[in-house]
Amino acid sequence: MNSCPHRTLSVVSLFLLAVASLCWAATSAIPVARADLFGSGENLFEIEFVTIGEPGNVADTVVPHPTSAPLPSGSVDYVYRMAKYEISEEIIAKANVLSASAGQPLGLNVDVERGPQKPATGLSWFDAARFVNWLNEEQGDPAAYKFDAQNQFQLWAPGDVGYDPDNPFRNTRARYFMPSADEWHKAAYYDPVNDRYWLYPYGSDDPPIAVASSTDPGTAVYNQDGPADVQLAGGENLFGLVGMAGNVSDWEETSADLMNDNAVANRGVSGGSWIFTINATAFSSAFRNSAFVHANQSRIGIRVASIPEPSTLLLILLGGAMTACFGLRRRDG
Repeated sequence: MNSCPHRTLSVVSLFLLAVASLCWAATSAIPVARADLFGSGENLFEIEFVTIGEPGNVADTVVPHPTSAPLPSGSVDYVYRMAKYEISEEIIAKANVLSASAGQPLGLNVDVERGPQKPATGLSWFDAARFVNWLNEEQGDPAAYKFDAQNQFQLWAPGDVGYDPDNPFRNTRARYFMPSADEWHKAAYYDPVNDRYWLYPYGSDDPPIAVASSTDPGTAVYNQDGPADVQLAGGENLFGLVGMAGNVSDWEETSADLMNDNAVANRGVSGGSWIFTINATAFSSAFRNSAFVHANQSRIGIRVASIPEPSTLLLILLGGAMTACFGLRRRDG
């Protein structure tokens, strides 16, 4: 009769150990990758996300390039996820089909059709925002960005559910969104092991090697005739992200002046592109570009960010509590 409680305790212990392992992975410097699925049938696609942990990290105080917005940048006090790859032409094509079949066509058109796995370019910031809203709709989540009945972008207002006075661009209840300047900067340049920033997104202050297509460490696609497939856009950075330097630049959610208080203000653009450049400064942590919000440029693509699911957040909180307990026990011992 007494064996059941002991067996239950054993199962609970094993469960807690498993939870602790997952929590450790979510809060440690080791990135955790997970793919989210969208659509169905022949139009099914996935976006692989990498967890960006180490909440509350220090800001990057590097002196900015004269044409870039003021830094420091990169301090983020919450866990979030960043897409491992840039959004491909194939994903945009499938989103167009799926949205049209649902009676609300996105009608997104890339500027140049280079191939299904090439990064989707030539989409304006508003196009990117509508695509992200569609991702939220597909998963049953609220829209990240507010568009009126005439499809004009608007700021979220105090009466709107999910309004954030510190960022009227983004609804706090959305699961998917474009990365902010801080979120993008941290994911690209921050070193979670050594709690510092590097000049380039590969744990180095030396420029990456220019390649046309590669997955080799320390490589990036620049000084080329065109972009590589999103999966071959250079070596992974310290978080396991691909193409954070070169290939195509990424739209930021954040306005160029960092204020997010003007619906048509220029938006930040980060990451450089494949286009010839005299040096690699264009995708260093000391540089931040910008573009007109309606711009349809071949050098600019989309990278999606996301919040963890509630279950993942619970694991993170449990992991923090267990880490604190283990730390106390070690000190007491």
